[in-house]
Amino acid sequence: MADYQNIFTQVQIRGPVYPGVPLGAGNEPRVGKGGFVYWLGALGDAQIGPIYLGWLGLISLVCGFVAFEIIGLNMWASVGWDPVEFVRQLPWLALEAPSPEHGIGIPPLNEGGWWLIAGFFLTASIILWWVRTYRRAVQLGMGTHVAWAFGAAIWLYLVLGFIRPLLMGSWSEAVPFGIFPHLDWTAAFSLRYGNLFYNPFHMLSIVFLYGSTLLFAMHAATILAVSRFGGEREIEQIVDRGTASERAGLFWRWTMGFNASMESIHRWAWWFAVLCTLTGGIGILLTGTAVDNWYLWAVKHGLAPTYPEVYTPAVDPAATGGQ
Repeated sequence: MADYQNIFTQVQIRGPVYPGVPLGAGNEPRVGKGGFVYWLGALGDAQIGPIYLGWLGLISLVCGFVAFEIIGLNMWASVGWDPVEFVRQLPWLALEAPSPEHGIGIPPLNEGGWWLIAGFFLTASIILWWVRTYRRAVQLGMGTHVAWAFGAAIWLYLVLGFIRPLLMGSWSEAVPFGIFPHLDWTAAFSLRYGNLFYNPFHMLSIVFLYGSTLLFAMHAATILAVSRFGGEREIEQIVDRGTASERAGLFWRWTMGFNASMESIHRWAWWFAVLCTLTGGIGILLTGTAVDNWYLWAVKHGLAPTYPEVYTPAVDPAATGGQ
């Protein structure tokens, strides 16, 4: 019998398409009959569909499409409607926020108005999808952990594009729509406020970012390592002694001194991931509103040293009689 190399190969189960648990009263029917895709199965579950949208999901997708079109068409217009230049320059194209003179008013369309409209529809799409996520969880009798995790990401999004600009009194403080322009905004934001790396909430956000990736990688690696014992069937493994779950726990007790359970590892990972965006949003919200220069703030609180004078100030020759 050949060794089962689960990283490179995976047994894909084929059977009748599973439509999911019955929907309660007041729900729209699922769309499509569902089917199997081999390459999806190479990564995870091979079945795709049936799909449930409902009115919330449908309106959310429509709002998202409107925002996507507004952003895309404005980017295309910025290169003179040239399709070749649009594709070539796409990573550098942007739909910019209004300039500072407009404050938090409504500017003309070509001076930031389109940015406001796109932001409204994109935000509506995201909020509607959150409500849909929450209601679907309740309808299925699940906990609402997914919705609140999604809400943590929405918090950071709203801080960057809505809450902080309102507190600063200008839409120009918001992030532009675009790939590299978004990154340029981040770099300029950090420089303007004295290096965001000295922001303690930014530090916490990075800790939780790296920590969550480490926890997810450790958990994924552990389950893959015991998949030959059925480790991916976590529910059965919890109550079946001497199998994958017990070996996985024993491994971490041997290597780290303690082991996480099938539930607690997910709680650790959930909190680390959620706190990444929560603390990041707090750090952004305080920047410019409560702290104008994070480096000077860090020096004042003993977090960073004062940089010594390195260069001797230049002397005006005229002041020394040309000597």
